Amino acid sequence: MSLLVPDTGLLFWMLLSFGTVFFILKKYGFPVIIKMVEERKAYIDRSIKAAQEANEKLDGIKAESEAILAKAREEQAAMLKEALSEKERIISEAREQALAEAGQLIDNAREEIQSEKKRAIREVRNEIINLSVDIAGKVIRQKIADDASQKAVIDRMLDETPFYKS
Repeated sequence: MSLLVPDTGLLFWMLLSFGTVFFILKKYGFPVIIKMVEERKAYIDRSIKAAQEANEKLDGIKAESEAILAKAREEQAAMLKEALSEKERIISEAREQALAEAGQLIDNAREEIQSEKKRAIREVRNEIINLSVDIAGKVIRQKIADDASQKAVIDRMLDETPFYKS
């Protein structure tokens, strides 16, 4: 008996035991194994289908979120544009109001200057009238006879007045 060449009896019993095990596996084992493999395949197919549906939903959600973001950006741009126009309007209104107030202040200042000027002219005229009356009174009191003495008296009187300095 050699190790590499089996005996016929050994071959017979090996074939008989292999056939018996194969028959038992074919009758009871393979159907269960095939059923489990098919169930696993169906589970994997369902999982792949669910994953594809989830990807489709995710793509839909992504598209929807991009649309929402685009709409939000448009609204933001519109709000910024509206805010800028409102800012410009407020600035122009403030500028117009400031110009109107400045014009009003200038007009008031001009009116005040004119009234002060008129008042100063009235005061100067009143002072001149008073001085003229005083000078005339003094000239009459001295009874001046000639022109030279009249001029000397008038010059002296003008020098004495506080408003006239030659």
